[in-house]
Amino acid sequence: MSLVQIFEKLWKEYAERTPSALKIKDLFINEGNEVFNDHVAIRTFDDKRINIEVLATPFLEAGYVECGDYHFEKKKLYAKHYEHSTDKNAPRVFISQLLIKEFSEELQAIVKNMIDAISLEDLNSSELIFKGRLWEQPSFELYEKLQAETEYAAWMYVNGFCANHFTVDVNKLDNFDSLQQVNEFLKENGFMMNTSGGEIKGTPIEMLEQSSILADKISVEFLEVTKEITSCYYEFAFRHPMNNGDLYSGFIAGSADKIFESTDMILS
Repeated sequence: MSLVQIFEKLWKEYAERTPSALKIKDLFINEGNEVFNDHVAIRTFDDKRINIEVLATPFLEAGYVECGDYHFEKKKLYAKHYEHSTDKNAPRVFISQLLIKEFSEELQAIVKNMIDAISLEDLNSSELIFKGRLWEQPSFELYEKLQAETEYAAWMYVNGFCANHFTVDVNKLDNFDSLQQVNEFLKENGFMMNTSGGEIKGTPIEMLEQSSILADKISVEFLEVTKEITSCYYEFAFRHPMNNGDLYSGFIAGSADKIFESTDMILS
């Protein structure tokens, strides 16, 4: 699968889950901007059948290389980011995984049952990242148990394998000079921002500033009840130049930690 095909397929599935992203992209275009993707993020578990290395396969086959790794001790996550080896305009790829052995035996058993339910055909497919939820209809009781330990696992239980978020490259917007301007534009148009750690995560000194809207919600038919549950969100990144003049290309773990919370779900 070509690079273009990979991102077109990811975007198509993501846009269906995230109507806010389409609305925002159209708003930018209507203001005279061309919208470019800074990076796409994908979630998974550290089980060797579906871990970061497995989900990275189609990107590696398309010319990507590993460029950095990140530890999130509080959230019990590990992540890597990838960049294309020759095409510097290609979006970055950020893949994170939950360290399931650091959670309760009950959570470990639930996650193992989820992964055991995936067919060998899907497990051995380079298109796993597009497949969504590959296990049985979710139980709201299990969803709540996962939520009690980690939102990340609960999100995966409902959403499965997909792009958790796309990211607008603010540096390439023609009519916006800063992330602050982008955030004000979004709020003026009725979008709710993730304010965990502040609307803007990161600083010019750290060379990366990020913000995001709160995740959209989708109606999920659980075994017991139908509920609206968070799906995906849209992020915005502004990169600052390093000493050599090139824009910083990595990620800041402390900022990403707060960006993860865009999908936090408050149950009522």
